[in-house]
Amino acid sequence: MTKDQWGAVKQKLLQNIGQHNYKSWIEPLILVDTVDGVAMIGAPNSWAGTYVARNYGDLILGEVAALADGVRRLEFVVKKAANTNVAEPARPAAMEVEPAQPVRAPASSSANTTTPARSSALDAMLQPAPLDPRFTFDRFVVGKPNELAHAAARRVAEGGPVTFNPLFLYGGVGLGKTHLMHAIANELKVNKPELRVVYLSAEQFMYRFVQAIRERRTMDFKSLFRTVDVLMVDDVQFIAGKDSTQEEFFHTFNALVDQNKQIIISGDRAPGEMTDMEERIRSRMQCGLIVDLHPTDYELRLGILQSKLESHRIQYPDLKMSEGVLEFLAHRISTNVRVLEGALTRLFAFSSLVGREITLDLTQECLSDILRASERKITVEEIQRKVAEHYNIRMSDLIGPKRVRSYARPRQVAMYLAKSLTARSLPEIGRRFGGRDHTTVIHGVRRIEELKSQDGQIAEDVEMLRRALEA
Repeated sequence: MTKDQWGAVKQKLLQNIGQHNYKSWIEPLILVDTVDGVAMIGAPNSWAGTYVARNYGDLILGEVAALADGVRRLEFVVKKAANTNVAEPARPAAMEVEPAQPVRAPASSSANTTTPARSSALDAMLQPAPLDPRFTFDRFVVGKPNELAHAAARRVAEGGPVTFNPLFLYGGVGLGKTHLMHAIANELKVNKPELRVVYLSAEQFMYRFVQAIRERRTMDFKSLFRTVDVLMVDDVQFIAGKDSTQEEFFHTFNALVDQNKQIIISGDRAPGEMTDMEERIRSRMQCGLIVDLHPTDYELRLGILQSKLESHRIQYPDLKMSEGVLEFLAHRISTNVRVLEGALTRLFAFSSLVGREITLDLTQECLSDILRASERKITVEEIQRKVAEHYNIRMSDLIGPKRVRSYARPRQVAMYLAKSLTARSLPEIGRRFGGRDHTTVIHGVRRIEELKSQDGQIAEDVEMLRRALEA
C-alpha cells in the first residue's frame, strides 16, 4: 500500500465520520509500512491506537482493502517507534482487526474485545427515553401561536435533508414542546426505521455522562453518542451550570453537525437568554432555526378542549356536557395547556362517578381551586408594555413628560386599561405613569370612555389590547 493510497483512505474516512472525529482520531495516523498483507498504522500513543482499532478498525480496513487488494489485517504501532522502524505494538499484543466485507479473510477471535456484559452496558448507555404513543402530529392541535413550530417539526420528521440544524423549540410550561419532540421521534420510527433516533431529557443525558465517568467509560460514551442519526435533547436548560456536561454536550453537538446529523433541542427560553449556559453552546444553538411557542390564545385553547372532548366521547358515549362549558374553560384557564386538559379530565371523572351532566355550575363547583389559581393578575407594567408595542413607541415616551398627541393618546389608553383591568388605586396608577396626579388619570380614563363611542379606531384598539392582556 502506498502513501498516496493511504491519503485517499483518510479522505474517505473524513466523509464518513465527520470533521470533528476525523481531526481527533484519524488525522494523526500515518502509514508506516505494509508487510505480508499487514498494514502498519502509526498512532500518537498506545491509548489512541487502541481506541481507533476498537472504534474505527473495521471501517479503516474496509477502505484500505478497497484500494490495496493485498491488505488483510491492520496493526497499530506508536509513532515514535514507527520513526525508528521498530514496530512497537499499540497494546502488549498487536491489535488485529477483522477485514470487513467484501474482503475475504478467515475470522479471528482477537477482534472481538467486547464481552456480552459490556455490550449490554453500552446499549443501555444509548437507550433512548420511552416515547409517549399519544404524542403524535395527528393529536397536536395547531393554531397561530404554534403553527411555525408544528411546520418545522413536521419537516424534520420527514427524515430528509433540512436547511436548519439544530431545530430549537422554546416556550413556557405546557405549550407543546415535549409533544412535538415525541411526535418527531414517533414519526421517524415509523417512516425511517433505519435511522438511529435518540430522545433524552437533558437530565438523562447528564446522568448517563456522569455514570460513564464513574465507570471509566467516557470514551465509549463519546463514541456511542457520535453514531446517532437524530439526537433530541429536551429541556436543555437543566445542563446550565454543569461544566463537564456542557463540555461533552458541546463536543457531541459539533461532531453530529459536522456529520450532517439532525439535532433537535427544546428549552424554556431562547438560547440567548440562558445566561448560565456557556457562550459557545449558546452560539451553536443559535445557528439553526429557533422557534418560539407562544402562549395559547382563546381559539387554540378551545380547539384543544374540543379535540380532547371528541376523544373522550369514544370511551364515554353517554357523556353529556352543556353548551358554554368549553368556552368558559378556554377563557378562564389561560396559562397552561396541561392544567386545561387536567381540568377537563377531572370534569369527565366527576361526571361519570356521580352520574351528572357537566353544566357550568358543576364546572365551577368541581374546579373551584383551579379557577382561583388560574386568575391571572394583570400588572400596570404589563399594560404599559403592550400599549407601547401596539402604538410602536418607547416605554420612556409613554410614561414620560411629553404631551404631544402621538404619546398622550396611548398614555390615556394605558391609564384606562390600568383602571379597568387592575385593582390599583388612581394615585397608584398616576405614580406608575411618571408620578402624575390622580386627577390626570381620571381625565385620561374619561377621555377614552368618550372616544370609544365616537372613534371606531380607538374602540378597536382598546378591545384588541384588552383581549391580548386577558389571553
